[in-house]
Amino acid sequence: MVTIAISLVAACLLGVGFVAQQHAAYREPLGEILHPRLLLDLIRSPLWLTGIGLMACGQVVSAIALRQAGLTRVEPLLATNLLFALTAAHVIYKEHFGLVEWSGAVLVSGGVALFLFFGEPHGGRTPGPYSLRWLVLLGAVSVAALLVLIALRRPLAVKAILLAAAAGVLYGLQDVLTRSSVLSLGKGLDVVLATWQPYALPLIAVIGLLLNQSAFDAAPLHHSLPATTAAEPITGIVLGVTIFTEHLRVTRESLAWEVISLIAMVTGIILLGRSPFLAKTEQDAPRRPEGEGQ
Repeated sequence: MVTIAISLVAACLLGVGFVAQQHAAYREPLGEILHPRLLLDLIRSPLWLTGIGLMACGQVVSAIALRQAGLTRVEPLLATNLLFALTAAHVIYKEHFGLVEWSGAVLVSGGVALFLFFGEPHGGRTPGPYSLRWLVLLGAVSVAALLVLIALRRPLAVKAILLAAAAGVLYGLQDVLTRSSVLSLGKGLDVVLATWQPYALPLIAVIGLLLNQSAFDAAPLHHSLPATTAAEPITGIVLGVTIFTEHLRVTRESLAWEVISLIAMVTGIILLGRSPFLAKTEQDAPRRPEGEGQ
């Protein structure tokens, strides 16, 4: 229960932080998409800095959860950040939840509960810093790179979805490196500094941040955030099983429910992403000339 509570606090901080970041990033020129200048310009925005601060706090809290439990247990709970993002948008725009929001909320919450109940995530161990299991990370990086390459020549809405999905993959990879680093920290700071994971962590975090802010710049939140929210837990769960050898129940019944729960989570995330609350910035934000940066 403690891990669940900590993970939900992290999800809340992440969700609210994403809303603040998108409000700031959507006002930046389209020509800055995927350019480091985007981050340099956003640093001057108090709203964006607030969002980054909330996200950083969420990452710290999620690191505490990842130290106590495996990725397969924590990642589904972090996916509820979209519920908190929707709630934050609801407070901002003073509108009531409709059928889409309630349906999405039920599917996400129910999917998380079903996955944890039937999957019973357990076990796992940290591989050595130079174990061949870490080569699986190259697959995740390749997927993210492929999504970015496909996004380059796509319309803005599609570009936002693909860039957000790539960011979600890197965020899932970031969670893996975080868990490895915090577990190594228990053995002493000298042990942590002797491994490569803590040094790769900030690099992956900055690239993921640039991709996410580029997605926020390209289109309203309802295009980008669901893709990030769906890609991160799926990546984290897959890497948790392959790298940390975490276990899920593998009976026929449990596997069926695990698949159903993941489908419910992704479907709920998509529904919540279509909420008009998350689309409000498209109407409110002062946009650039239509042809600029495309």
